[in-house]
Amino acid sequence: MISKIKSGLEGKTILITGSSRAIGAATARLAHSYGANVIIHGKTKSPYLKRLAFEIGARYIFCDVVDEDRIKEKICKLGKIEILVNSAGINISKPFMELTNEDWMETFNVNVLGTVNFSRALIPQMLENGHGKIINLASVKGYSHSAGRAAYASSKAAIINLTSSMAKELAPHILVNAVAPGFTDTEMTEGTMSERVKKQIGQIPLGRMATPKEIAETILFLASDKVKYITGQTLLIDGGYNLLK
Repeated sequence: MISKIKSGLEGKTILITGSSRAIGAATARLAHSYGANVIIHGKTKSPYLKRLAFEIGARYIFCDVVDEDRIKEKICKLGKIEILVNSAGINISKPFMELTNEDWMETFNVNVLGTVNFSRALIPQMLENGHGKIINLASVKGYSHSAGRAAYASSKAAIINLTSSMAKELAPHILVNAVAPGFTDTEMTEGTMSERVKKQIGQIPLGRMATPKEIAETILFLASDKVKYITGQTLLIDGGYNLLK
């Protein structure tokens, strides 16, 4: 009799920020199917968040990722959390000269400080428990060979550097890695589908965008017990787009 292959996530509690839609929601659904106890998060108590929570039987929290005190208040009520996926993010897609200081601040507040705030809220309990996993969401646009709109690309470059810095400081008890998706078929991509972006998508060696589930598979691989000797890495999931550099 062939035994069922385990996911390495059975019974684990995983908190996924920005998980009401897109990659975060795909990760939540897949984690649930792999036997994890899923906690989802959104900025507000939106219909998307409540619908997904009902669909997969997950607990949910809602708060602004910039509000450190509110995050800590929410985390205190959740109990033991072994895995954090920092998926919350925004993309303000404007040419450099059109970006305002407010655009820059909002982008870095959500994409970088949001990752920092949730991580800082959970790291103490992970260290107390002697183990933990943090997976951050970067982007292919964080690499110089694929620079995109300046604010978004800069924030994702910061995530790549933040990931390696956190991994070094938190080893050996907490493993910190990131994924850097290329073009992925999400609502965020639809909002930035200019002729420039369409041309870039047409150059992808695999000939298409990724699906959110394909990104989620890699996130959950890093989150699972299958990974015990990888830390400080950012895995490109871009259909070979990096080969064009």
